[in-house]
Amino acid sequence: MNVALASRRTLVVNADMQPLSWAPLSVWSWQDALVAVVQERVIQVKAYEDVFVHSASQIFEVPAVVALKSYKKRRGAAFTRYNLFLRDGFRCQYCGGRFSSKELTFDHVVPRSKGGRSEWSNIVASCAADNLRKSDKTPEEAGLKLIRKPFEPSPFELDQVARKLPFALGDLHETWLDFLYWDSELDRS
Repeated sequence: MNVALASRRTLVVNADMQPLSWAPLSVWSWQDALVAVVQERVIQVKAYEDVFVHSASQIFEVPAVVALKSYKKRRGAAFTRYNLFLRDGFRCQYCGGRFSSKELTFDHVVPRSKGGRSEWSNIVASCAADNLRKSDKTPEEAGLKLIRKPFEPSPFELDQVARKLPFALGDLHETWLDFLYWDSELDRS
């Protein structure tokens, strides 16, 4: 397989031409996308101009963007470590510092030792220092104050935060940009 083809992925958009999700960005392998196009389960919206694949009797474009044929309603946000950090903007909810996901931990606002549960409304992102300082106390007992009360985010709220995160250069192919930033304000320069 050539190098240009090996690195290709396909952006998956809903029937309204919006990404299925931003957190994480909805992408498939180009192979899965091509199979879905051939089986007519999705619509190929854009193809990579410089890459083709061959079967014994046909040449296929490699899909860059595919759209679902019918609108898929999104369910609630999965309760994951990444989504928790995303909800909190990768900020410690005690000191307000911004950290990478490797530097963050999560904290039970009401400690499990005091009946606190592992759920959206009781867990916040925390830096290691504040988590250690809080230990198995409530924020009030530890002399800490929450910046924001924990809550269960909708998938759309997580997407809003994720859209503001910087993507690594090269993660987004130029063919995707019209679908990712179509409602962003235009540069006036």
